[in-house]
Amino acid sequence: MSDAIKHECGIALLRLKKPLEFYKEKYGSSFYAIQKMYLLMEKQHNRGQDGAGLASIKLDMEPGERYISRVRSNKTSPIQDIFSQINGRINEELEARPELVNDVAAQKADLPYVGEVYLGHVRYGTFGKNNIESVHPFLRQNNWMHRNLIVAGNFNLTNVKELFADLIRLGQHPKEMADTVTVMEKIGHFLDDEVTDLYFDCKNEGLSKREASPIIGERLDIGRILKRASKNWDGGFAMAGMIGHGDAFVLRDPAGIRPAFHYEDDEIVVVASERPVIQTAFNVPLESIKELNPGEAVIIKKNGNVSFEQILDPLEKKSCSFERIYFSRGNDASIYKERKALGRLMMPYILDEIQGDTQNTVFSYIPNTAETSFFGMIEGAQDYLNEKKIAAILANQGELSAEKLSEILSTTIRTEKITIKDAKLRTFITDDSSRDDMVEHVYDVTYGVVKPTDTLVVIDDSIVRGTTLKKSIIKMLDRLNPKKIMVVSSAPQIRYPDCYGIDMAKMETLIAFTASLELLKDRNMYHIVDEVYAKCKAQENLHDAEVINHVKEIYAPFTDQEISDKISVMLRPDTVKADVKIVFQTVENLHQACPDNLGDWYFTGNYPTHGGNRVVNRAFMNFYEGKDARAY
Repeated sequence: MSDAIKHECGIALLRLKKPLEFYKEKYGSSFYAIQKMYLLMEKQHNRGQDGAGLASIKLDMEPGERYISRVRSNKTSPIQDIFSQINGRINEELEARPELVNDVAAQKADLPYVGEVYLGHVRYGTFGKNNIESVHPFLRQNNWMHRNLIVAGNFNLTNVKELFADLIRLGQHPKEMADTVTVMEKIGHFLDDEVTDLYFDCKNEGLSKREASPIIGERLDIGRILKRASKNWDGGFAMAGMIGHGDAFVLRDPAGIRPAFHYEDDEIVVVASERPVIQTAFNVPLESIKELNPGEAVIIKKNGNVSFEQILDPLEKKSCSFERIYFSRGNDASIYKERKALGRLMMPYILDEIQGDTQNTVFSYIPNTAETSFFGMIEGAQDYLNEKKIAAILANQGELSAEKLSEILSTTIRTEKITIKDAKLRTFITDDSSRDDMVEHVYDVTYGVVKPTDTLVVIDDSIVRGTTLKKSIIKMLDRLNPKKIMVVSSAPQIRYPDCYGIDMAKMETLIAFTASLELLKDRNMYHIVDEVYAKCKAQENLHDAEVINHVKEIYAPFTDQEISDKISVMLRPDTVKADVKIVFQTVENLHQACPDNLGDWYFTGNYPTHGGNRVVNRAFMNFYEGKDARAY
């Protein structure tokens, strides 16, 4: 994606099912789990590079012995930083006490992070919040072991204000109105409730307080707690948690918006945001890794029993298609095929634009993440060229010489590595012209491969704001002196903000939205903007289930092609000599390429939860009122 956007988060939950001595004997180290957690988190660094955190729990520790450890970092390379801290602590202890090296029981008792249950998290700092307090996992502490709660998630809730108000009605005093804090306190409240009820049950059975403690842990109903806590959550989430005595869980949202995959054998249980991460870390086959169902929780009890429980009634599955287009790592088998399909499906539009003239067309991609869709695009171009060759051979079969056949077969698709991203350049002068000049030089180009008669086709994952295209990429490509520059987006036009975890919250930053506004002005239809604002304002106090997305009316007067043409004009810098054309994927083709991930609200405005409609209307009202604020 040429436009950098902050997005997503990554989670990794690992539970060892055997005693630590088993891993020492089989794998040569009692630090097996720490090493695997490093892999699980590092292989998901694409999901968050602003902060990382890890928490661990030791099972069956005696009173007075530390059983929870947590480390967080918001430094540059935070994953490496937290594991450097962990390794530093462990190595210091081992150097000071060499007798610990082969004593697994002593290691567990005396070394931090050596335990059986682990929760890791990587994140991007959205909305300017990247202080250490915002880094997961979050910890809710208590002297009762099973009232300690650790939470981390890949999520965003649309109704944090309402959930915050619920906590106040329950008599709590949350320290801030943040979605993670709100979620943790909501779960924590019902955890406290459950523990209290179980304590009185034990008391009625004649058990002492000390005798009751392990019984409470055994009887704790995690599914019931999650059902009560998540009852009114609206949003996309893969919420992971650990309870002090050793229970753990991951809950997925009922529309399956955010991803979660799990694997279990007789040694481990693992849950992560991406499937190939588990494949790589544990060298297990793809088919053995399962997707957590929408609204379902995987619950791992302290005794190692694993169960799956339907916590929330599933909605129509609308898994985030941006995961397939861009966010998730492309080494997942199905994602790789889907990205190639996205590129291949663009070929009819490209061929129409170049009028079938592949001889005078150079194909490339930008940025590197678009490489897989580029392969698909080229396969489509090759299929077209093969059809032309077959037609030419059949047309000349009566008088086909070796020279003529060689001429026909020698025609190829012209592909080049046109752009190379340079080292990160910085400007130390703050005026806009200096900054823009530096942005223009973020990429280098390959000279000498494009002719003045050529059309240069470059494919991108998606186009959000178009800022990098206008200020850098198109100017840079124009230096090669092509006749025409064609930028192909493997994703459809992004028209609506996201409210489920991607940092696309403001309408005015979306090039498709601003292009539509310009079209309304051009055609003397800008009154529609005022009418949409009035309709949004009238719904401001309605219940979410009653709210309609009226922002769709901004786009309704225009075809996709008209908006694309306007975007092409708006993103063409005045100094560029070549013609510029921007071509977008269709929503229909997106669904054809990614049939199991149909979440498309940022393209269509069809939000999978009621809160989405309220958020998009609020985002539009913020734009209209000139408010620089998030809509949720």
